Amino acid sequence: MANNFLPTVSSINKRRIENFKRNRRGFYSFLILLFIFISSIFANFIANERPILIYFDKKIFLPILFDYPETDFGGEFETNADYRDQFVKELIQKNGWIIWPLIPFSHDTINYELKSPAPSAPDATNWLGTDDQGRDVLARLIYGFRISILFGLILTVLSSIIGITAGAIQGFFGGLIDLIFQRFIEVWESIPLLYLLIILAAIITPGFWSLLSILLFFSWMSLVGVVRAEFLRVRNFEYVRAAKALGVSNKIIIFRHILPNAMVATITFLPFILAGSITSLTALDFLGFGLPPGSASLGEMLQQGKSNLQAPWLGITSFFSIALILTLVVFIGEAVRDAFDPRKTFN
Repeated sequence: MANNFLPTVSSINKRRIENFKRNRRGFYSFLILLFIFISSIFANFIANERPILIYFDKKIFLPILFDYPETDFGGEFETNADYRDQFVKELIQKNGWIIWPLIPFSHDTINYELKSPAPSAPDATNWLGTDDQGRDVLARLIYGFRISILFGLILTVLSSIIGITAGAIQGFFGGLIDLIFQRFIEVWESIPLLYLLIILAAIITPGFWSLLSILLFFSWMSLVGVVRAEFLRVRNFEYVRAAKALGVSNKIIIFRHILPNAMVATITFLPFILAGSITSLTALDFLGFGLPPGSASLGEMLQQGKSNLQAPWLGITSFFSIALILTLVVFIGEAVRDAFDPRKTFN
């Protein structure tokens, strides 16, 4: 009886999964990107200026999750403890011990104990060096990966939902509805996005959600043409006509009968839309119209590399990081395309 509640995978989907796995380059790229994404989700436990755990006076403290005053560790001030302060470290180590993250810096932590002026070269403390403000490059890279991937995934999902819905309505009903939608999209696409962002940046400080909303207003059109074409092709098939003759509602015909067939062509576009979303955020951050100053982002790191040519580790790190994530996404897209191609065979 328990097996009845488990989802069943059809034979065609099993073949698609096997084809995806047989594309070694795409499959391993998916595993690498998944590992990077999961690691970046737990960035606070990998790179942080606060300890993960403190054992002091037979008590356990979790500074990475909660704030504790200095007096809890025998200090004199009621303010939050500065765990990087040598005095606080000595107080704790007298009656306990500390477990630090792998990288004892957050994305906005300034290292005041640099041996050379910032930006400083890589060393045993800062593995990829520091930027021109003394912040650890590796910590900012990890947090930047998280922001870029989350931004790209959210933008891809939301724009796909809107684009697929709009394309389905156009292709299924056609006629005047299709004509009105097409003229609206032509006008909407002609609006210069960069100029609009420049104007908005002068009025408000762009943030994660405001940037996401602005880009969503323009990115949803990328899938409309593909879905519309598939619906125009499929809507005159015999099974669709039979469903209409039986009195099936348009909603059920669209989402249960036509959309699954149209999704084959649509899904192959999603990885490339994700790559475009990540590139858009990186470009805006590089130009200074993206996330607020000080935010950890790949575009801001690229700008740091351009502004500090005397520190080549900044440019090299940011370039290879962006190149790696986009290459992985493109390889995954090729594997997804092969998985949904019925003519593709692997030896």
